[in-house]
Amino acid sequence: MADRTERQPRATIHADGEWLAAASGATREILDPADALPFAVVAEGDEKDADRAVAAARHAFDHGPWPRTPAAERAALLRRVAGLLTRDREELGLLESRDAGKTAEEGRVDIDCVADAFRYFADLVAAEAPGRVVDAGTPEIHSVVVHEPVGVCALITPWNYPLLQASWKIAPALAAGNTFVIKPSEITPMTTVALIGLLAEAGLPAGTANLVTGPGHTVGARLAEHPDVDLVSFTGGLTSGIKVAQAAAPTVKKVALELGGKNPNVVFADACATDEGFDTAVDQALNAAFLHSGQVCSAGSRLIVEESVRERFVAELARRAQQIRLGRGTADGVECGPLVSEQQRAKVEAYVASALAEGAVLRCGGKRPEPSPERPATGWFYEPTVLDACHREMRVVREEVFGPVLTVETFRTEEEAVRLANDTEYGLAGAVWSADTAKARRVASRLRHGTVWINDFHPYLPQAEWGGFGRSGTGRELGPAGLAEYRETKHVYQNLAPKPVRWFAG
Repeated sequence: MADRTERQPRATIHADGEWLAAASGATREILDPADALPFAVVAEGDEKDADRAVAAARHAFDHGPWPRTPAAERAALLRRVAGLLTRDREELGLLESRDAGKTAEEGRVDIDCVADAFRYFADLVAAEAPGRVVDAGTPEIHSVVVHEPVGVCALITPWNYPLLQASWKIAPALAAGNTFVIKPSEITPMTTVALIGLLAEAGLPAGTANLVTGPGHTVGARLAEHPDVDLVSFTGGLTSGIKVAQAAAPTVKKVALELGGKNPNVVFADACATDEGFDTAVDQALNAAFLHSGQVCSAGSRLIVEESVRERFVAELARRAQQIRLGRGTADGVECGPLVSEQQRAKVEAYVASALAEGAVLRCGGKRPEPSPERPATGWFYEPTVLDACHREMRVVREEVFGPVLTVETFRTEEEAVRLANDTEYGLAGAVWSADTAKARRVASRLRHGTVWINDFHPYLPQAEWGGFGRSGTGRELGPAGLAEYRETKHVYQNLAPKPVRWFAG
């Protein structure tokens, strides 16, 4: 196969409106997970590049026009960005597929959701009142609560949904009037680089949007601790999130963390009482566990099914999981792509091995697939895996695998279902399946998870809020709360008829 690497490294660091190489001259190859071959070379930034980008964002916030741009004009720019995303949907969807390994159709859907996020925050900020009047009890006092931008925002995004996660931070940050520096994952930066170009094309003032490509231990760490950064928003793993919070603590900057998940998918027997209900619940369990090869923070990786339907349900689930078509995301008919890296596949393999050693029963998968024309031997593929007879003491049940691995637990009573579903240090998302609406809502109300779906899995609404309980994080994205993350609150109290108070003699 011909070398598909771009011959010249791209200047992928963006500061003060300019595209730059890394200060050190370092570069990184970006690999296609489907065959482990490089397809681009980007700048490998470090602390110096982070400092340069923060300086640009600081100057743009303190002296540039964006924080003082009227909300209607900010909204208009966000809508222009959404239009450009729609224009470039096919190109960006394919790039997302090649970068992260997901199918091209998943990539296209991601671009649609990114455009929706920009439109949502444009509409939200454009429709807001200029401030909330507080009744002071006298016409001589005008008191109003207003919202202002936080300042310079450091945005650190994960590798699994590069552009979608970037949009959940960039769109509200810009809508609120902030400037920012974004650091995408060093292994999947390409669509974020493209988005920064679209922001410039839409007319965003220089210095408002800045980008540093590079690793988390240098660039991300510097952004989190930088004294000129006012807010850091991080999406990623628990261990890294703790480090971000610790680095931000000395400067007492605002911190928003969206971390891991170990998400239960609770299926009651009555949801399977009809053939249609059974088929739907099985289909959605597959979707919950194996979308994007399970590399989803909200993946339904824990199936908790009522004992009376367990065998039938798991047998059909395993049968259908074996039929999922693995391959390069851009190939026709492929339903599931590779894992993002060799390291990620090795991690998944280790979890499966430990589960089998602890007594789990392998119902399907559990190995690398045979190579094929759509599935090169060098690609990081792993078969969809169903592990039955699991229990809470297993690492694979407790810890976030982030791969195509579904564990199966069973329950007999509603109380036991709730206990199992909540028996996790995380609290990001979960689902309840039941034909009994009252029971489904009752169980949903008792689940300690930030998002709970009833008779569905994975949809999100831009106007809702996305966040978690427990160790799944402290931030909120999407919805009005997502915009509030990027704002400070100010109380303006005006005395229209000031008089001396004479508290003191003289």
